[in-house]
Amino acid sequence: MQYSSFFIFIIIIILSCSSDKSTKTKSTTESKNIENIEFKDEIPDINFPSSGRETKDLSHIKTLQQEELMPFLEKYAQENQETKVQIETEFGNIIVQLFKEPIYHRANFIRLTKLGYFNTCVFHRVDPNFVVQAGNSDRVLTRDYRTAIGRYLIPSEYTNKYKHNYGAFAAAKYKKQNVSNASSPFEFYIVTKKDGAHHLDGEHTVFGKVIEGMDVAEKISKVKTDNSEWPISNIDIKIKLIN
Repeated sequence: MQYSSFFIFIIIIILSCSSDKSTKTKSTTESKNIENIEFKDEIPDINFPSSGRETKDLSHIKTLQQEELMPFLEKYAQENQETKVQIETEFGNIIVQLFKEPIYHRANFIRLTKLGYFNTCVFHRVDPNFVVQAGNSDRVLTRDYRTAIGRYLIPSEYTNKYKHNYGAFAAAKYKKQNVSNASSPFEFYIVTKKDGAHHLDGEHTVFGKVIEGMDVAEKISKVKTDNSEWPISNIDIKIKLIN
């Protein structure tokens, strides 16, 4: 009986050691598996421009000085004879026929279109039943473009042949110290007044007309603005050449 009890005791010890070894082996295996797992606890970096604004290389743009403007635009007009453009907005498209006779205004407008300047701009002035004006924005990229293009003025090319009728497409101008009625190279407007804005004849150069999309211009003329006639919500534009 004593021998029987002794053997039972020995068997229990052996089984216990085997169980401990199995548990230890399993624990070691799990530990190794955990060590092989790669924990990714870092969020990938998102790179923004240091200034937090859109940037573009404008070094290819020739910066024009006033004294070289006329011969440059004359040559540009000969080599770039497009006369039709499309202004794209969230309200629809406006198609404009540019006149060839005011050659400096047409050539300048085509050049700025090809350079992509207008695609940084918005309709920034809305005067109901009068005009909607575009070619500017509060974006730094717009300012950068202006600096690269040049701070020149385009001499007036007004002619009685083209007046401020409904749908007229004309160049804006700076009011201060501008007795010659020279035009801004950057900004333009569309007349939305049904009977025209003929008090502007002689003061601004009309160099095109809207041939399609005056309903779009009318929609723009009805948006809400602040006290400076700037739309509350930006009306972005993109301009592309048709022919």
